[in-house]
Amino acid sequence: MRPSAAWTALVLLLVRGASRACTVKKPGSSPGRFANATLVRLSEFLSAGYKKGVRPVKDWRTSTLVAIDLMVYSILNVDEKNQVLTTYVWYRQAWTDEFLVWNPEDFDEVKQVSIPTANVWVPDILINEFVDVGKSPDIPYVYVTHDGLVRNYKPIQVVTACTLNIYNFPFDVQKCSLTFQSWLHTIDDINITLMRSPEELREDKSVFMNQGEWELLHILSNYKIFSVDNDDYYAEMKFHVVIRRRPLFYTVNLLLPSIFLMVMDIVGFYLPPDSGERVSFKITLLLGYSVFLIIVSDTLPATAIGTPLIGVYFVVCMALLVISLTETVLIVRLVHKQDLQPPVPQWVKYLVLERAPVLFCIHKKHGLCPTLSSQGTDLEHHKDNSYGTAQCPLHHHTCEIGRRPSHHDREGRLLGLGLGLPPSRDPTPPVMDSILHEVTAIRHFLEKRDRCREVAKEWLQVGYVLDVLLFRVYLVAVVAYSITLGTLWSVWQVA
Repeated sequence: MRPSAAWTALVLLLVRGASRACTVKKPGSSPGRFANATLVRLSEFLSAGYKKGVRPVKDWRTSTLVAIDLMVYSILNVDEKNQVLTTYVWYRQAWTDEFLVWNPEDFDEVKQVSIPTANVWVPDILINEFVDVGKSPDIPYVYVTHDGLVRNYKPIQVVTACTLNIYNFPFDVQKCSLTFQSWLHTIDDINITLMRSPEELREDKSVFMNQGEWELLHILSNYKIFSVDNDDYYAEMKFHVVIRRRPLFYTVNLLLPSIFLMVMDIVGFYLPPDSGERVSFKITLLLGYSVFLIIVSDTLPATAIGTPLIGVYFVVCMALLVISLTETVLIVRLVHKQDLQPPVPQWVKYLVLERAPVLFCIHKKHGLCPTLSSQGTDLEHHKDNSYGTAQCPLHHHTCEIGRRPSHHDREGRLLGLGLGLPPSRDPTPPVMDSILHEVTAIRHFLEKRDRCREVAKEWLQVGYVLDVLLFRVYLVAVVAYSITLGTLWSVWQVA
């Protein structure tokens, strides 16, 4: 009996020692301030024997599926010159870690816990278009659920390269890509999928700050499998961020001033062509437009691969102003200094004064011509009647002032001198002879002036017709150019 009792006591001691040893090894049962902390026990349970450098799968042939999601929060900067887009996005990724699994009943029904990111395995998914490290906040924790789902949510300031097309500025729509892929692991190790459906991702603008220069249209997604050497295949998820510029600021500060200056240039054609004020007015507009281009040059985007259409628009407007000034100078040259010009050629009279008014419905200004012609005819008739003869009241007969002494009169004078008779008195006194020369000179001057006036009237009529014709051509060009650009910009704005 004594040996059996001794063996029984020994067995009881061994059982107690084993129970104590088990109690000591049980996680979270250590004495102290963490004796009843469930999260501490759970953390120690999850970290016991965990290898964060190994892909968390029990079967190495199983691929880790990483679900990702992207939400654009703000468009910080669009650098057209350097072709760089800076955005602030909310990035989410989730995957299953087969080694971070527990039974909630053993840990007070805790179904999820936050763990430091540095203590768990994280996929090496990066953005291919990264060109600079942004100022992103550091989120040191990830959420882990009891079935092993790891959720890594973090905001990222993304500075990426983007091919920006500025031809449609300021009505441009830009499409920039953000490509997420594992930098090292093939598709056999890490595969990528979307956390939401493509339709939900496309229309989601819930967190976007919609008060800046750029407007978020939608986000497109595209899954692709590619290979570099036809041996290893990689999975990538590409997000296309489509944004559109709000053109109101540029329309008010760039387009409207240019349109106003062009309208004033068209109004300047209604100044009289024979007035020198039109030239000074056109030069003032040209100088004002030059200053305007200098001011807006810093506002236009500058790239080495293309020029925006609005830049071409400004250059064409400047060219139209130069053409308008050139046309004005030519017209003013026609209607001034006519006394130094030859008469209007017959072919010019036929084309400009006869055919052009009929073809283009140009009203010719003939109001002054008949009056001046009638005045010239009356003046010529008056000169013919007055300068040829003059009434001499002293001798009561008509003296032909313009008639030279005849041969018979000269013989009579010589006979009278030979016979000693007193010479006969010259019927034309010296005073009248002087008056005759003065009146003849005045007559020649008036005739020359009348001829110059006729030439001036013809050139003035030619200048008027050409001015109206060139104005219509200029107006048609400006209107057609404006309608074309307006249609293009309207289509781009609606698209």
